[in-house]
Amino acid sequence: MTLAPFVRIVAQGKGRARTMTLSEAQEAMTVILEDRAAPEAVGALLMVLRLRGEEPQEIAGFTAALRAHVSGTLPPADLDWPSYAAGRSRGAPLYMLAARLVAQTGLRVSMHGYNAYQNASLSTADIRELIGPLVRYDPLAGLSPKAFELLDLRSDLGLRSCINTVLRMWNPSCAPATVQGVFHPSYRSLQAQAAEMLGQRNLTIIKGGGGEFERHPSKEIICFGLRNGTHIQQAAPAILSQTRRLHDADAQVDPMALWRGDIRDSFAEATVTGTAALALWTVDSNATLDQAQEKAQALWANRAISQGVPA
Repeated sequence: MTLAPFVRIVAQGKGRARTMTLSEAQEAMTVILEDRAAPEAVGALLMVLRLRGEEPQEIAGFTAALRAHVSGTLPPADLDWPSYAAGRSRGAPLYMLAARLVAQTGLRVSMHGYNAYQNASLSTADIRELIGPLVRYDPLAGLSPKAFELLDLRSDLGLRSCINTVLRMWNPSCAPATVQGVFHPSYRSLQAQAAEMLGQRNLTIIKGGGGEFERHPSKEIICFGLRNGTHIQQAAPAILSQTRRLHDADAQVDPMALWRGDIRDSFAEATVTGTAALALWTVDSNATLDQAQEKAQALWANRAISQGVPA
């Protein structure tokens, strides 16, 4: 089968076009991943969906196809942490220190991503230094060259596509809990609905710094997602009264110096612990936000600075 029937479904004209079902979307993405689709048809499908808007069942179907196409690649993990920032300059990736902090509890944290659109100078080696030896990081190009090719169509099309959403939903380590950051607030509900269709049970989605799972400590945020399979929308109050942009050009932070304690920055530290707290809260559905925050702050105070073992 070619991709033409699926392009026809979504693009045949006003009053006749419709959204794909989950199974149709899964079949369409399977055609793409197996290189049975003409590149013009791939671009047409992705851009029609961008113009019309993404739907949960289509994202779920695309994600299911990607999971089936790339299965058994990664060892099991406790927490899936996608990192696919795109489209906006930003400062230090403090969420990586938050992942490092979470891993010092003994939780298996699996991070995967592609960050060139976020910061072209942030190499895989840089990322691994930031997250430390306890967090697993896999660049997308190594995990799935075909998915990387689809994501990189941005450079040809000039626009983001739904592949960005699919990769956040992917969870290649099959972790029982996942955290996701989005840039546009409407995607929080979209991704929660798609996750439910895929059988995900524990998930937290926030509008985060640069589209990453990174919390602004001076603002109340609304956490969307799932707890034990049930949808949530829970407010997480600000944890600092200090007013500052999350990535202020006049207050740049060296993340490794912050981790080592060579510098002190209460706002940056609160960004790290606040983000880590939301991740800990996602994994432990019995914990409250306050309990998770207290745990994250204790972890920060007692973090293992240089060792590859928990503090």
